[in-house]
Amino acid sequence: MRVIQMLPSISYGDGVGNDCLAIHEFLTEAGCDTAIYAGHIGKGLNIKKIFPMEQVGAVEADDIIIYHLSTGNNMNFQFGQMPGKKILRYHNITPGYFFRPYSTLYQKECDYGRAGLRFLADKVHYCMPASDYNGKELQELGYRCPVSTVPIIIPFKDYDEKPDEEILRKYDDGKTNVIFTGRISPNKCQEDIIKTFYLYKKYFDTEARLFLVGSSKGMDAYCDKLKDYVEKLELSDVYFTGHIPFKQILAYYKLADAFVCMSEHEGFCIPLVEAMYFEVPIVAYNSSAIGETLGKSGILLNEKDYLLAAACIDRLCSDEELCKDVIAEELLQLDKFSIKKTQRLLLDIIKKLTSE
Repeated sequence: MRVIQMLPSISYGDGVGNDCLAIHEFLTEAGCDTAIYAGHIGKGLNIKKIFPMEQVGAVEADDIIIYHLSTGNNMNFQFGQMPGKKILRYHNITPGYFFRPYSTLYQKECDYGRAGLRFLADKVHYCMPASDYNGKELQELGYRCPVSTVPIIIPFKDYDEKPDEEILRKYDDGKTNVIFTGRISPNKCQEDIIKTFYLYKKYFDTEARLFLVGSSKGMDAYCDKLKDYVEKLELSDVYFTGHIPFKQILAYYKLADAFVCMSEHEGFCIPLVEAMYFEVPIVAYNSSAIGETLGKSGILLNEKDYLLAAACIDRLCSDEELCKDVIAEELLQLDKFSIKKTQRLLLDIIKKLTSE
């Protein structure tokens, strides 16, 4: 028996790829015969046993295949037709309608992904969604196999790397730094973060800065719209970092006084957990899996009241005791995503399948 992981693309810095790599490391340490097969392998991945998909070879009936589904790809259908004991690792797929005004390509890719998701409903033996939100969606689509949530496995040791010193020197000057990390994408609603920041600067802190940390690749039209909006508001101190090295991302977390998320679709939202790790107080809109990931921590808003969100940022940045309380709750929630706990959940699923 071997445990195979499959996914359309793997690279450092991508949440799905990092989850796959963390699972691979754990399975290797547990003594499993394991390997990763990907349609595309990013540069700089020097980990052993990552192979192109065409090298997967014959799959035996007792082999376990973990397939990471997060986008539209032919592999979604290929996986369903393979032998072996199939585990669907569902990270969720952004609904295509978010992309309709900006990219027909992205819209079609997401729609194709959901077609593959429906195709797999009666073809897998176990589902391992990254959140209960994702699991509920699978059950609504007709999945009748066992469904067990296993949160994204986050290698927290990577965050102890030294942050970029130049970024720290440039912006560690006593001014308030508000951040959001995540690719520039319409489902993440960066325009609503900008609205909130505009009101925060107008009514509470004229010297504050906003950093939107993430790549805009493929979403140039949406990114241009955001920049036009910033200009129309005559809003200063809004920075679009684009794709940046990991050390610079760490620096922005280190500098942050508040993390603001207005996303309308997330299957898990790793940046929330990263903000918890760096003890950054969070203000977030309650949509999709966000409330589940936050638990009782942060400040969770049930409606998009931008002035209220701005006032929450002000309270977190001016009320030291409140900020400490919020961070303490975030650290309690962070413990739920410890590697040991998530690895134990994964191992239990593997054991169940091997005993059948």
